[in-house]
Amino acid sequence: MGALHSIKAADWIAVAQLGKARGIRGEVIGYSLTSHPERFSRLKSVRLVGDAPFITRTLDVEEVWEHAGALVFKFAGIDSMTDAETLRGAEVQIPGSERIQLEPGEYFHADLIGCEVRDRVSNHLIGTVTAFEENAGQPLLEIDRGKTLIPFVKALCTDIRPADKIILTDLPEGLEDLR
Repeated sequence: MGALHSIKAADWIAVAQLGKARGIRGEVIGYSLTSHPERFSRLKSVRLVGDAPFITRTLDVEEVWEHAGALVFKFAGIDSMTDAETLRGAEVQIPGSERIQLEPGEYFHADLIGCEVRDRVSNHLIGTVTAFEENAGQPLLEIDRGKTLIPFVKALCTDIRPADKIILTDLPEGLEDLR
């Protein structure tokens, strides 16, 4: 099964989550939400979005580099540890027009959320994708009917059509009833 990519809405895509300040020059630790890390070296301007009372704002990116398994962001005008701490928890977003082209078999989370999951043979509606659970194993589709979890693997999710908001499945007998 292909890689998954986290995003929020069609017009803005979340590519990283900011953490704590790093050092005294206004640098911020960030955590990638994409499996395409090469995109960060090309960032010029981003939108930062956080929970209230955070104000959504656009900042120019001076530099992004990898350090100890995380990203380090340096934004123009953010020049102290105090300034950097105000960005903690914000999502780093880019315009949807800058969305990367995925390889066949790769999907953005947001394109799959809202898809109807149906049995491939009977067309019976199993439910609607509401979220993903990712851990050390395969990602799981969370289905709205009783919090059913379906492994997002080619053997089970046999026909994935995000543009049509449909995922056809071949579920083993009884899997749909597990909660």
